Amino acid sequence: MAISLQKGQKVDLTKTNPGLKNVVVGLGWDTNKYDGGNDFDLDSSIFLLADTGKVADQNDFIFYNNTTGGNGSVVHSGDNLTGVGDGDDEVVKVSLAEVPAHIQRLAFTVTIHDADTRNQNFGMVSNAYIRIVNEATNEELIRYDLGEDFSIETAIVVGELYRHNGEWKFNAIGAGYQGGLAALCSDYGLAVN
Repeated sequence: MAISLQKGQKVDLTKTNPGLKNVVVGLGWDTNKYDGGNDFDLDSSIFLLADTGKVADQNDFIFYNNTTGGNGSVVHSGDNLTGVGDGDDEVVKVSLAEVPAHIQRLAFTVTIHDADTRNQNFGMVSNAYIRIVNEATNEELIRYDLGEDFSIETAIVVGELYRHNGEWKFNAIGAGYQGGLAALCSDYGLAVN
């Protein structure tokens, strides 16, 4: 039975699931019907953060053009251009024991591609969620449904996997940003051209 989280809640992952080695992080969403004439393309990205709260180098930013990071411990499934259909829209596999020691947090984010030019924001998105599944058993361990709290934001930090006293925990963040991916990159220490 999965633990369902509310915004701001933190939960132990490895302590309550001894022997957990590999997880699948699924992110999903639906787009509301609107007459803007443009398709929606939501993208998940993962920032592998050192204890400074910043990425150590550009290879610690995982997205559809850089699908593997953390010495192969974090693997992104690639870009889903439409988000159509049920279930996870994008998937990230994480080998918890293989995440390099300098990486303290994995921040999972979702942004809207070309949001400004397409005049789109997360107020037009519904049923967004993140879930963590035990890869070995396919059992859903944690689920966080974001709700409909966003209106003008074009990027969301959905949640974080983080180390605490040798164990992995999950934090349901649900924080919205204006400025899309560029704003997130800047906050996490990446230069944006």
